[in-house]
Amino acid sequence: MQAPGFWDDPEKSNQKMRESKNLKDTVDTMNALSRQYDDILTLIEMGYEDNDPAIIPDIEEELREFKTTFENIRISTLLSGEYDKNNAILKLNAGAGGTESCDWCGMLYRMYTRWAERKGFTVDVIDYLDGDEAGIKSVTFQINGENAYGYLKSEKGVHRLVRISPFNAQGKRQTSFVSLDVMPDIEEDLDVEIKDEDIRIDTYRSSGAGGQHINKTSSAIRITHFPTGIVVTCQNERSQFQNKDKAMQMLKAKLYMLRQEENAEKLSGIRGDVKEIGWGNQIRSYVLQPYTMVKDHRTEEETGNVNAVLDGEIDPFINAYLRWISA
Repeated sequence: MQAPGFWDDPEKSNQKMRESKNLKDTVDTMNALSRQYDDILTLIEMGYEDNDPAIIPDIEEELREFKTTFENIRISTLLSGEYDKNNAILKLNAGAGGTESCDWCGMLYRMYTRWAERKGFTVDVIDYLDGDEAGIKSVTFQINGENAYGYLKSEKGVHRLVRISPFNAQGKRQTSFVSLDVMPDIEEDLDVEIKDEDIRIDTYRSSGAGGQHINKTSSAIRITHFPTGIVVTCQNERSQFQNKDKAMQMLKAKLYMLRQEENAEKLSGIRGDVKEIGWGNQIRSYVLQPYTMVKDHRTEEETGNVNAVLDGEIDPFINAYLRWISA
């Protein structure tokens, strides 16, 4: 009998195929970029030979596309972390402020799902809790795509919104906060010990978006880890057992990343600003009134086009963070 080989393992086989496709896509992009570079030079030569200034807009458009593609490739080279290539699991939690914060949480959820759509990524809702009147109290969702975690790790922290509240009859300006936690979807079995006495597993009925057993069976799972206070939930799988497995996988990943962060803090003498971002230390502010601006307080990246950002155009902030963290 032939010994089990690499291709007998479906997961390893799929991973190898994904890596092969990613490499092919990278080579195709580089070849296309090289051809576009030659086309730009040809257009410039034609403009000189024909003394035709009408060709300048075409050259400028080609050059803008070239620079955008080149910058995307350059940024991708900064994604060298251990789990940067993995899918990302995001958890949004509305802060104090009731309906206003829940509405802000819903706006951020839409922002990240629109970003994922622009990238051609897919989104799976893992857990969802509606706001009492509007918006979302909390939502956990997974974004699936190449380097999803590498890009979205920049978004971890507190996001602050300043606007005239549509829920305030007096039309007063209000500040709302939502925290975002981001971790990689780590499928392999991690070397993380979880003692039975350190956790509590609760079951409850699914609610909110997703799940075919909503309000019918107690299939949703909540795991509380007493030593760290970490709570993970899952309700989107078909059975209670699958929800438990996914929640336990998320807990292990969270504990593993927490251990990595603690190790980084021990080495913080190399880079003094390596630290956990706590509630109240917003990483980014979104101001809608009295002026419009989105500003990242770590990188100083900012834009006045708030609507575009809330519609998913967050790549400038992601790219600025990757450049900043690699400096």
